[in-house]
Amino acid sequence: ARDLEYAVVDVETTGLRPEGGARVCEIAVVRMRGDGTVLREFTTLVDPRIKVTGQEFHGIAQGDVVGAPRAAELVAELCALFSGAVVVGHNLDFENAFLTSEFVPAGLPDGLPGLCTLRTLRSQVHLERYSLARASHALGGDWPTGQHTALGDARACAQLLAELLHNAPGPLFYVGPEPVVLEERPQQAQLKPRRSAAGSVRLAGPRPRAVPVRELRAWPRVWRELELDPGLCTGRFDEAERAYAVARARTRARVRTALRIGAAAAGMTAAALLAAALCQPKAARSSS
Repeated sequence: ARDLEYAVVDVETTGLRPEGGARVCEIAVVRMRGDGTVLREFTTLVDPRIKVTGQEFHGIAQGDVVGAPRAAELVAELCALFSGAVVVGHNLDFENAFLTSEFVPAGLPDGLPGLCTLRTLRSQVHLERYSLARASHALGGDWPTGQHTALGDARACAQLLAELLHNAPGPLFYVGPEPVVLEERPQQAQLKPRRSAAGSVRLAGPRPRAVPVRELRAWPRVWRELELDPGLCTGRFDEAERAYAVARARTRARVRTALRIGAAAAGMTAAALLAAALCQPKAARSSS
């Protein structure tokens, strides 16, 4: 997994469900290597073409998106950022729903390889809470900066992924479709990054950084004894759901152990039969 490149994406939206009319009002992507080296950062406000709601969460006002590109104008940028990479998000289902509803109809390929850090963390480590901010604090000791901005959250997710791969007690393997090289397209959009009180955001340029996102911090000993099935690490992941996932992992481990013992016993039996056959007199063997 450390040999791959990743495109960590985050969106800020006017609501929670695209099927309910919510739209993207900000997007960011951090392109990185598995060792944490940032290759490129991208962020812009997006004109949702509807009233901007949810300011109490993302802080984006209606006036902020005036002059911002529309989603369809960003497809070329996203294709370049996603090309040859695994798309990553913390609760990737959320990001994917908005990518599918707004960017796929404008030409972004559907079904790109993806990795959800929320599911991965739930399957690999034991924490009380798994939100991006709480997981970052519990594992690295610091609260992420720029929370509920697309770039701030994408950076925090990239940091978590790099530290996950760095701290794992054994090799972690990406299991999924191979990254896809996407066709280059002419850039169309005039970007409009969010501005803070101190001025415009600072981005990592097109050249790789010489250092990781930040220093990769050592995590506490929170690794699960048994890896959980990521498919069971969705939803609220409450106490009952966690207990069920753990029970399934234990059952899987018992089955694997039984299969290994059975295979070993079968192998020993076959070896014993072969040895017995070889020890028979030649005449007896040839008459069989």
